[in-house]
Amino acid sequence: MIDSEWMARGKCHDLPRETFYPDSSVGVARARRICARCPVRETCLEYALDNHIADGIWGGTSERQRSRLQQERREHSVGRTARSRAS
Repeated sequence: MIDSEWMARGKCHDLPRETFYPDSSVGVARARRICARCPVRETCLEYALDNHIADGIWGGTSERQRSRLQQERREHSVGRTARSRAS
């Protein structure tokens, strides 16, 4: 079971879902402004990363930004594993 109780505290909770699945840069900017003031922004981003959510704005990040964060985490994890093996 995925813990999603935090979602009820999000600034997005009562907004139309489409707000966070924008089709223009203006829509992306609007969603990010909402996320910037959200008390669960970090939790939301972690949720999207942990669950490999590719679409929409989550935690104030776009699909491309989350993809980069995932890549950085993989590279960091590989580097950490290689260092621990060398010890």
